[in-house]
Amino acid sequence: MEGGNRGPVTEALLGWYDANAREMPWRGIHDPWGTWVSEIMLQQTRVDTARDYYIRFMRRFPTVRDLAEAPEADVLKMWEGLGYYSRARNLRQGAIQVMTEYNGKIPETPEELIRIRGIGPYTSCSIASIAFRYPVAAVDGNVTRVVCRLYDIAENPAEAGTRDRIAELAGALVPADRPGDHNQAMMDLGATVCVPGTPDCENCPLREMCAARAAGTAETLPRLPKARPPQEIAYDLPVIFAGNSVLLYRRGEKMLHGLWCFPLMEGCRSEEELTAAVRKKLGLRAESLIPAGSAKHVFTHQVWRMNLYRVRVAPDSPAPEGYEWIPVSEMDKLAFPTAVKAARALVKQGTPDEK
Repeated sequence: MEGGNRGPVTEALLGWYDANAREMPWRGIHDPWGTWVSEIMLQQTRVDTARDYYIRFMRRFPTVRDLAEAPEADVLKMWEGLGYYSRARNLRQGAIQVMTEYNGKIPETPEELIRIRGIGPYTSCSIASIAFRYPVAAVDGNVTRVVCRLYDIAENPAEAGTRDRIAELAGALVPADRPGDHNQAMMDLGATVCVPGTPDCENCPLREMCAARAAGTAETLPRLPKARPPQEIAYDLPVIFAGNSVLLYRRGEKMLHGLWCFPLMEGCRSEEELTAAVRKKLGLRAESLIPAGSAKHVFTHQVWRMNLYRVRVAPDSPAPEGYEWIPVSEMDKLAFPTAVKAARALVKQGTPDEK
């Protein structure tokens, strides 16, 4: 267990936090379930976006049992629009694990928490410190940046040795009496003052103790390796209507697993080529095919560039294997990825015959 008496860094940081802490619905509750949900949502999601999702999610699943007993489709629907849907699936699986292996009681220590599906090193320490006042550092990207600047660490924080050093330095700052507040203060500082690029050093509570500010290196830290540019993939996306139903399938792929989607055909075709592809790949004869613009969606590792089409087939056309005809009136009950929001908008415009 880490943590100890407050040093000057922690005193200054907690004083700043008490005056400037951001108001969030998951703060001040000391509820391990609420903390768990919030930490999962905040992975890859901005605070302003997560706030309203958190409130709705906790109303629908107020306890770990409520989520464990919910169908996956319901959970994904509540998560719709947040992205990175594996977080929702893992959260549900973790809730099931707590119910079956821990008699419904969320563990209190990082060592126990990390055994739960979807909980990693950072999240386990965050839950333990915030919900159970366990004196351990929770080190995420914001905290890494603060520590690198505070101690003028020029080495790559992604390397194991440097990562361990950062964790050790962060752990030494954690006070025994307010570990959760300290960790949240570090996160807030990194998110609002000690930001990437140009930090607001003049308004930083740690400015007099910051080695990088004294050395003039704050703007260059941390020194992270350049990320690979995302792969660009071109798709034709036909929105296919049969009467008042639209053709959909539930993705089994790892990416967007469990979400509903429209047919995606990799590559770009002419209208004649796409009509032939719909016939060959889906076994459907297009009675009309109308270009409907384009859309783009950026994932972490991929960029989808989609050419959209409105397609009409005979009302009695059988659904291709793996697909379903879903009544337009039922679509709002299903969970879709944000990537296809432009295609969903086309459905709301009505079938091609109605235009």
